[in-house]
Amino acid sequence: MTQAAAPSPSPPSLRARLLRNVLAPLLLTWLLGTVIIVAVAHYFTERAFDRAMLSDAYLLASRIELRGREPVLALSPADLNTVLYDQQETQYFSILYPDGRLLAGEPGLDHPALDGQGEAEAHFMSMQRQGVPLRGVVLERATPVPLRIVVAQTTHSRQALLNQLIVYAALPQLLLLIVLAVWLQRGIRRDLAPLQALQASVERRDAADLTPLATMAGERARTREVDGLAGSVNRLLGRIDEGVRAQREFAGTVAHELRTPLAGLRAAAEYGLAQDDPARWREQLQAVLQGQLRASRLVDQLLALALADEAQNSRMLQPVALGELARDVVLQFLARADRAGVELGASGLDAPLRVSADPGLLEGLLSNLLDNALRYGRPSEGRATLSVDLSEEPDGVRLSVTDNGPGIEPGQRTALRLRWKQGADNQRLGLGAGLGLSIVDRYAQLMRATLTLDSGPGGAGLRVSVLFPRLTAG
Repeated sequence: MTQAAAPSPSPPSLRARLLRNVLAPLLLTWLLGTVIIVAVAHYFTERAFDRAMLSDAYLLASRIELRGREPVLALSPADLNTVLYDQQETQYFSILYPDGRLLAGEPGLDHPALDGQGEAEAHFMSMQRQGVPLRGVVLERATPVPLRIVVAQTTHSRQALLNQLIVYAALPQLLLLIVLAVWLQRGIRRDLAPLQALQASVERRDAADLTPLATMAGERARTREVDGLAGSVNRLLGRIDEGVRAQREFAGTVAHELRTPLAGLRAAAEYGLAQDDPARWREQLQAVLQGQLRASRLVDQLLALALADEAQNSRMLQPVALGELARDVVLQFLARADRAGVELGASGLDAPLRVSADPGLLEGLLSNLLDNALRYGRPSEGRATLSVDLSEEPDGVRLSVTDNGPGIEPGQRTALRLRWKQGADNQRLGLGAGLGLSIVDRYAQLMRATLTLDSGPGGAGLRVSVLFPRLTAG
């Protein structure tokens, strides 16, 4: 059997990460600052004590005199105790000949590392006497005779002073760092409270509740980021709500609009089954076929409206060669126009005109215009004509579909752009559902174009135009 995968550890909280990202550099800075302070304090402490020892060495050197041919330290024991007196440290000195013989002072202070030290007059170094660590200075003098003066002392005062400097310098900084950590923790908790309130509000939401998140008076966002997140969530809820409403409207529309043609199909089929005359059967089959065509067209139009609602949030406008696309659509409708006895023509499709549009929406727009014109744009007498025209104007590029049918009264043109609004001829003929022009108008809006309805040449027929804005360079 396969073992269950171990659960992955939960990620750290935002508050913990903020504290870590802020305090870690501060702690590192404190450590580096402490090291620098210790190094500087050690340097200047050593320098101060070394200067005092060097002064004592020079004083001893200045009191060496020649008596006859032998050098002598001209200091009484009392004077010597005064020179080398220190309240906290024990001091030692030695005056040596170059060969190591002791002239005065304590034996055993000579250091072999002094041999070959170069031309420097004084040398500072660490040494030991009977296992006790000392800090000493060695002074080389050539007058009155070559001698070596060594002064050394214990290091208790140096170390104590250095420890005090470390405590007084590092401890206050550490206390400030702790206070800063507490202050940051409280500040971060306070500033993250609106984010936690937003999270709690979202988690308490029911799946069907898509209303915007209300800003609580006591938990107003203290940063633009939290405020922006709340606004983004509200905008997302708004888009989801629009999509849900569109789906509900689409489902209700489909159920409502398909009920009538489906009921007609059922009634025609039941009536035909109740008849014995084959001629009646044929008549009802024709009625079933017409009902099926009407239902199929209604479904296509409803799907087109759903596409328009979806494209509202996901449309991608791009440069499109309008003439080439219009030519392809016209060629698709030629056979249908011939069967219907309509003379279909076109002009201006060879012009190299480009518009900013969505190819799918643009094809659906022109297809709906041609379909409406073939259905309702036929005159009561004479030959039916239909024309697709493309022209460039100062304001942009105009695509027009013109027929010589009965046209639309000026007072009805605005109403026919609404969904489920039909003209008098359509209601009389029982064709369509009043969606064609509303689909075209919606497609035009999504492509930032303008739809206009006018009379055809000579006041006869209908001219439907879509004006696309001029394509900007780049």
